[in-house]
Amino acid sequence: MAASLVLTALEGVPSVGRGADLTATIVEAAERSQLEWRDDDVLVVAQKIVSKAEGRTLPLSGVRPSDRALELAKQSDKDPRVVELILQESTEVLRCRPGAIIVVHRLGFVLANAGIDASNVDSPDEEAVLLLPVDPDASAGKIRSELRQAIGADVGVIINDSFGRAWRLGTVGTAIGVAGLPALLDLRGTPDRSGRPLQVTEVGIADEIASAASVLMGQAAESRPVIHVRGFPHRRRDGRAGELIRPRHMDLFR
Repeated sequence: MAASLVLTALEGVPSVGRGADLTATIVEAAERSQLEWRDDDVLVVAQKIVSKAEGRTLPLSGVRPSDRALELAKQSDKDPRVVELILQESTEVLRCRPGAIIVVHRLGFVLANAGIDASNVDSPDEEAVLLLPVDPDASAGKIRSELRQAIGADVGVIINDSFGRAWRLGTVGTAIGVAGLPALLDLRGTPDRSGRPLQVTEVGIADEIASAASVLMGQAAESRPVIHVRGFPHRRRDGRAGELIRPRHMDLFR
C-alpha cells in the first residue's frame, strides 16, 4: 500500500468559551464528520480554542503597565497594557521593533509578543487578548486521556499555534503541546539509502504535523480549529513540546 497522510478538518466546531468541554466538542464534531477513530490517529487542536476553554482571555481594562512596559510600548508602537502582559508571560526580551517584541516565553519558546493575540478573541464588550495555555503539554494530555475514555481509542494530540521563523518570512503551524507521540524524531545512527549512518538528523515531527494541519485550519475566519490526521508513519511514544526547544548553548541567535 502506498504511504499516505490524510488530514480532515472536523466541521461544525462551535465557538468555545471559558470552561467549555473540548473533548465533548471534538467527539460531537467527529460524529458529524462521520469519523471512525483508530489508535494510531493524531488530533491537532488550535491553541485558540484551548486557551479560551481554559480561561486565558484577559480584558485589558485591569492591566496596569509598568515603567518597562511603557518604555517598550514606545519602541514597538504597541498598547502598553499588551506589552505588560508580554513581559509577565516572558523571561527575557531579545529584540524590539515597531510591531513586534521578540521574547523568550516562560515555556521556553522564542516568539513574537509572547504569543498574545487579539484576533478572534470573541470579547465584543471590551478590549481583550488571548494568552497561551499555562501548560500546553498538560492540556494535550488531558484531551488525550478524556478522548480515550470517550471513544476507546488512544489518539495522539498536538496543540498548535502560528510562529514566525528566524530565517524565513511567513508564519507556520508549530507544536506547543504534545501528548502520545514524539515531538522530536531522533534519526541519528539510522542508515541512509547507501547504508551510511546519519550523524546529526533530528526531525521536528510534531512541528511538521502541526504545520500541515494549519493549511486546513487557516489563519483568519475559516473556523476549522480541529484537524484529524491519519497515517502518522512513526512509532508512537509519550512526547512533549519541550523536546523541540533548542538549548541555549546551541542557539546561534542569542
